Amino acid sequence: MTRRITVGPFNRVEGDLEVRLDLDDGVVRSAEVTAPLYRGFEQILRGRSAMDALTLVPRICGICSVSQSMAAVAALRAAGGVRPARNGVLAANLAHAAENAADHLTHFYLFFMPDFARDAYAGRPWHPEIAARFKAVQGSAAQAMLPARARLLQIMGLLAGKWPHSLAFQPGGTTCAIDLGERVQLLSIIGDFRDFLERTMFGDSLDNVLAIDSVAALEAWRDGRGGDFARFLAVADDLALHRLGRIALPLMSFGAYHGEDAPLFAAGVLDPLSAARTSFDPAAITEDVARAWMRDTSLSPLEADTDPDADKPAGYSWCKAPRLAGGPAEVGALARQAIDGDPLIRDCVARFGSCVTTRVVARLRETARLALAMHQWARQLDLAEPFLERGERGRDGTGIGLVEAARGSLGHWIELRGDSIRRYQIIAPTSWNFSPRDRGGVPGPLEQALVGTPVGDAGARAVTIQHVVRSFDPCMVCTAH
Repeated sequence: MTRRITVGPFNRVEGDLEVRLDLDDGVVRSAEVTAPLYRGFEQILRGRSAMDALTLVPRICGICSVSQSMAAVAALRAAGGVRPARNGVLAANLAHAAENAADHLTHFYLFFMPDFARDAYAGRPWHPEIAARFKAVQGSAAQAMLPARARLLQIMGLLAGKWPHSLAFQPGGTTCAIDLGERVQLLSIIGDFRDFLERTMFGDSLDNVLAIDSVAALEAWRDGRGGDFARFLAVADDLALHRLGRIALPLMSFGAYHGEDAPLFAAGVLDPLSAARTSFDPAAITEDVARAWMRDTSLSPLEADTDPDADKPAGYSWCKAPRLAGGPAEVGALARQAIDGDPLIRDCVARFGSCVTTRVVARLRETARLALAMHQWARQLDLAEPFLERGERGRDGTGIGLVEAARGSLGHWIELRGDSIRRYQIIAPTSWNFSPRDRGGVPGPLEQALVGTPVGDAGARAVTIQHVVRSFDPCMVCTAH
């Protein structure tokens, strides 16, 4: 017998989220994911001065504020033909990486792992240790992680003046130049972050962690090791999390942390079944509103408008349905690492596909890579050179700003008439992963990932649903335009 249940609102999720599930014999047969909050940032931006975007878009979200700033800066830079100062690019990369790494820590320690401390797992041999370590509010892990996260975000004070919602990021670079003493502080903060990762997260040097090049090597490395990463791997193995949330959609990345050289993470699209990588084409992105509470508009983000229609009969979410070459795509740390050719993540995808385990492993693997990259960028700053180049204002034009937030690919599309914003469109990472069905009835990534999830008699209380949802690390306030 098929029955429908609604799961939500979810705790430990930024913003509001509901999931409607059709169950058959205790297994999910279909899912509809709803973003029930409308915010209207794209409408707020219409008609405002172009530079107002740098004040408004960071306020879309309080935990990925820099990512929104970076996308707006890139869009304005493209529209105005501005060439940024090299120091400004490096400083922006540092601030952006610090925010993304802090998001990864928050997700793992405060959003994802506390679910395994629930009483539902009380009979598992690892439960006492996991509960003592990760139980919400009471666990010892947060007591170690929160000071480390706060220390990491001191980078914002040095390079951006404050966090969140900094105005330091501009098309021509950054407004906060630093001196030699501040660079020493910057390197000290990055060193403390690396120390936390090596002592607490991994229980090993980052060089050794990044040398792991296969699932077999990861399993050998994990045996007998302490650290929170190894604790997660033990839980994931016991619960077979590699079987949860599995999908085989294209993986997409816009490329991350750009500069004069190649970006730290390459742009591209990866077919997880064939492992074939192709180039990324921004023109292949469309937005479908067939099942969104939005009036019909152009499929192209550069030509589309965001106009709500709360009474639309076919709608069930304020989230549009982004599509790449007409189909859904998965974004996030897994996509970034796989597309960039990380051998461990490529082997995880080949062995298990895109699943709960692989998404979390990729996210933690990325923190190690970011720690090393941040140290290199800080050393590359030339303190005798400017951090900001001035650019022209008041030009007609269009621009696309494509960056990688912690949760995946973030794009801003802008059309300017002189110094005024005529049109602004935002496609956030959670818009990709939590999209509703499109006009062809094709479900979004999470809707597909939930199919086949066993919930048994627990129904809406099933913790397995939580694991799948949280493996994507949703940020719903960015999703709802």
